[in-house]
Amino acid sequence: MTEPASGVVDAAVLDRTEPEERTEPAWGAVVSLALGVFGLVTAEFLPASLLTRLAQDLGVSEGAAGQAVTATAVVGAIAAPTMAIVTKRLDRRLVMWLLSVLLIVSNLLAAFASSLAMLLLARVVLGVALGGFWSMSAAMAMRLVPMRLMPRAMSIILTGVSVATVTAAPVGAYVGDIWGWRTAFMIAAIVGGLALLTQLATLPSLPPTPWRASVPWPRC
Repeated sequence: MTEPASGVVDAAVLDRTEPEERTEPAWGAVVSLALGVFGLVTAEFLPASLLTRLAQDLGVSEGAAGQAVTATAVVGAIAAPTMAIVTKRLDRRLVMWLLSVLLIVSNLLAAFASSLAMLLLARVVLGVALGGFWSMSAAMAMRLVPMRLMPRAMSIILTGVSVATVTAAPVGAYVGDIWGWRTAFMIAAIVGGLALLTQLATLPSLPPTPWRASVPWPRC
């Protein structure tokens, strides 16, 4: 789920709306999306760096515990192309808020998991949030900044991915060694909470508008 190019583009087509050329870019909202993807990718990678301790604590094999990563990836792959369709009548701001809430809930469920089944449930919830957020981030960016600034907006959003990819595993392993794997998930939940607060403060209302076939859409 950390290779967003084709999935985001395809889902952005599904979520394509009537162009809204903004005169002023909403950079705060763009940064809030970057924080969102940072929190999601961080949570996605955490089990890989905590696998041994996690498996020992839950009393399962490392192979079984590793299914926590697989569950997120599979559900995310399904959620990415379907989220825009399922939520097509909802304000896009509300959808992103709900997905960020799912990120927080998934991390809290993982932090308090007492069994492998509960951990897998947490990771399924994360997969929904991850796939949905990925699929809609590009379409959201198109409505937050003028088209001429779209490359800059996407670079900001994808910076969240790059930072999380580099830092999630080592920081997660460090925190897990000192305070335990559950603390690592609690910290991830706090990161998700900060992202949600930023989104609540910065995302403008973006009601869905019908896509028109006459609107040209660049192919990537």
